Amino acid sequence: MSNSGKRKTPRVVNTRRRSTASKPSARGKTAARSRARSKARGGWIGRIFRALFGWVFRVIWALFWRGTVVVGLILAAAVWYYHTQLPPLDQLLDVRTRGSVTLLDRNGEVFAWRGDQYGGKVTAETVAPVLKNAVVATEDKRFFRHFGISPRGIASAIRINLSEGRGPLSGHGGSTITQQVAKLMCLGIPYDKDTWETEADYEADCRRGTLWRKLKEMPFAFAMELKYTKNEILTIYLNRAYLGAGARGFEAASQRYFGKSAAEVNAPQAAMLAGLLVAPSAYAPTSNLERAQARAATVLALMNEQGYISDTDLQVALSAPAELSLAAQARAGGYFADWVMERGPSFLTKDTTEDVIVRTTLDQRIQTAAEQGLQAVLDAKLKPGSKAQAAIVIMSADGAVRAMVGGRQFKGVAGQFNRAIMAKRQTGSAFKPFVYATALDLGYRMDDTVLDAPLTIDIPGSGPWSPKNYSRDYRGEVTLTDALKWSLNIPAVRISESVGRDKVRFVASEFGIESDLAVGPALALGTSESSLMEMTGAYAGILNGGSSVRPYGMTELRLMGDETPLMGQVGGMGERVISEGAAMQLIYMMHQVVEQGTGQRARLDGRQVAGKTGTTQAARDAWFLGFSADYVAGVWMGYDDNTPLSGVTGGGLPAEIWQEVMLRVHQGLTPRPLPMITPAQMPRIAPEPAPTPVVQTPTHTRRNSNLEDVLRSILGGRNR
Repeated sequence: MSNSGKRKTPRVVNTRRRSTASKPSARGKTAARSRARSKARGGWIGRIFRALFGWVFRVIWALFWRGTVVVGLILAAAVWYYHTQLPPLDQLLDVRTRGSVTLLDRNGEVFAWRGDQYGGKVTAETVAPVLKNAVVATEDKRFFRHFGISPRGIASAIRINLSEGRGPLSGHGGSTITQQVAKLMCLGIPYDKDTWETEADYEADCRRGTLWRKLKEMPFAFAMELKYTKNEILTIYLNRAYLGAGARGFEAASQRYFGKSAAEVNAPQAAMLAGLLVAPSAYAPTSNLERAQARAATVLALMNEQGYISDTDLQVALSAPAELSLAAQARAGGYFADWVMERGPSFLTKDTTEDVIVRTTLDQRIQTAAEQGLQAVLDAKLKPGSKAQAAIVIMSADGAVRAMVGGRQFKGVAGQFNRAIMAKRQTGSAFKPFVYATALDLGYRMDDTVLDAPLTIDIPGSGPWSPKNYSRDYRGEVTLTDALKWSLNIPAVRISESVGRDKVRFVASEFGIESDLAVGPALALGTSESSLMEMTGAYAGILNGGSSVRPYGMTELRLMGDETPLMGQVGGMGERVISEGAAMQLIYMMHQVVEQGTGQRARLDGRQVAGKTGTTQAARDAWFLGFSADYVAGVWMGYDDNTPLSGVTGGGLPAEIWQEVMLRVHQGLTPRPLPMITPAQMPRIAPEPAPTPVVQTPTHTRRNSNLEDVLRSILGGRNR
């Protein structure tokens, strides 16, 4: 009974355990809640960032592909536009705005070029294969593999420019041949003289390397690749590239430098031509042959690396570098070419839009003799660094100019100062032959006498003037021959005053001295100024028997491809100035100047020559002019700033130069006698009272009027 009445004890432990397992503690609840809140918060922010990034990416991608489409459409439109504007191939090969002038010597050989020379159309198929390969190897080795531009080439160029401290687009451009052709075509913009002051400005603008220009080149290059084949693009390049010395295109350059067609060049020549593309003026072989050869060696190495030539071919080419043709190497006649260009009609020479052929009187053998003879004497006689200048003109008796040296050095640039024609200088005693020519034509004889004694002339407005001889002494009565032979001043003045200054001026001007001649008595002593060309032409008139001469250099002018000349000239002789008998006596007198007088340094052994020295006041100018039976030559020396020459007279260095030059000129020529008459051949006729040549004597009429008839009967019409 007692057990049944008790209450059961509760299971506290078990209850607690269950309660502990099912209900977390307060601390645990807090941590759990914190973790939950953190998880909830992180997921929300992440979702926002992910959403934002996704939106931005989608916007950028949308802009990118839409922009790409727009750019592509713009590029396609630009390519299409340029493609429609590109003309046929033949219209792109020769687009010069100026023509060219090719100058030929008397034998028909080319010696000079002026203007933009175009040798004629060539194609990538007609040029020598080695030339085509040289151009590709040098300028664009991936030319046949790209579509107009080369990203690798541009990236490489930018890297090189930056590494060398330049801007990314300064220096190396990374341009393909197609892009270079685009530059040559100025992106299809033609030359307009109203927009650009000169064609050089137009070309400089076309070559600008700005970013905008580069961007415009791309669609133009793509359009060209679509319009033309690779060989056609290369053909445009071969015809339009400038290659120095006025040569446009590889045919003109090949003819200019090597005297052969671009289809005939060998590997060294092809490499030299291709090497010009980087800097035509700097690497032109006519400017610096060694530099051009070094550049060609670099091109040959590139050709070898790219498999165009073998190692053996490379060594052969390097061992025999390209040389200039004889005409290009000589570079003869630069001053002469300028003179001919100036004298021709400008619309067919300087400003021609046609290709013109000019045949001239130049003799390259004589031109070389003049240049080398002058240099030989000056190298031997002048002090190093001397700035003394010299000029030479050589012509035939009819005025055909055979050679011209306008200064000690010609730098190959057209338009240099030509002392032979541009310099007007006092002539000194070189003028005296025209005083005696006047007297002889009026009837004086070469064996007549004149007084060499003190003389004073009263010049109105100036007072008394007393000329002096160079030697400061007097010789008394002398013949006209001796007076000229010793270059005596007082007898020359007496003769001039006797026959009349106006007649002396007339004779000199008729012989071709066009400069203003002095009006005072000093006229006889050469105080007037003249050019070497005028003086040489006047002496040619003496040699040819007394007829005037107009020096000339052009014999024929025609358009390239035409056989009929547009103009021409066959001689320069004009009207008779003095009688043939007077000229023959004067030639003898001038012959004595060289044989026994002031011009003895000009003697040529075994050959008769005649001439006259000339030295001006303070020796600012020194002259020697003379002739053989074949050629007339004049030499002038002086300083451009009129500084006096030190120890130089006309009978010194100028006579020595004349002799050295004429020795070379006459090599291989059979000596011929001068057309002169000696005193022994002079007719013996009853003498008339000789007029005493005194100051202000009235003009004399010609005496011994029958002298001409007697001379002709004795000489039997000797050829002039």
